Amino acid sequence: MEQHSPSIRAHAIALLRQGVPNRLVAEQLNVPRGTVGWWRSEDRRARGETYTQPTDCPRCTGRVFDSPAYAYLLGLYLGDGHIISKRKQHHLSIFCNAAQTGLIATAEDAMRKVMPLPRLSQRRKQGCVEVKSYTMHWTCMFPQHGPGKKHERPIVLEPWQQDIVDAHPWEFVRGLIHSDGCRVTHWTTRLVGGERKRYEYPRYLFTNKSADIRGLYTGTLDKLGVEWTYCARNGTPWNVSVARKASVALMDAHVGPKY
Repeated sequence: MEQHSPSIRAHAIALLRQGVPNRLVAEQLNVPRGTVGWWRSEDRRARGETYTQPTDCPRCTGRVFDSPAYAYLLGLYLGDGHIISKRKQHHLSIFCNAAQTGLIATAEDAMRKVMPLPRLSQRRKQGCVEVKSYTMHWTCMFPQHGPGKKHERPIVLEPWQQDIVDAHPWEFVRGLIHSDGCRVTHWTTRLVGGERKRYEYPRYLFTNKSADIRGLYTGTLDKLGVEWTYCARNGTPWNVSVARKASVALMDAHVGPKY
């Protein structure tokens, strides 16, 4: 490690104690960030100070947060999200279609609105973008986290989560559709004046193996006055369909297609 004069180290520690971030101290004094981090750690050890990672977790701090953004993010998480919570690895991941750049940006925006402090990143795979937010406190915001796949364990909302969904039901539905749903155009034929004509109609589909998550979706649709039906796939009702004209119009007004 490069040696630095005691005066530079003392200056750095003084700045650090004032709350100046490591990065800015390193830039100001032209010292590697790793060296600044080591100085900070040694200074804490000398003073007997235990470091606690700063957090803006609403559940831990009581901070008021963006409830509509949370309702949307909850829908994304229940559909295509998961949380890694290990000793040295903590993050929330939302998986998005790489072609749907609007969805990727909206997922990032929702994460920032709920917890602005954690670092965000994107991990690109073939045809997919994983949007990641790094903090162990996402388990506080999503207590549905647990071992195993979501459809293999109970998924029940906490009372405070249900209150948010009740207050912002369309944002929740929108998040579910943007994760595990789609808007498609189907067609059939009809006899009109003795002539068979093609007839097209739009509908929304939501597909999820978890009966609990499907129940959260359909229960919210019921409260919104949206008519739905189950469409069985291989004998299993994994698909929820919204096809009635008035209900599709409601979904179009509040949800719309992924983009």
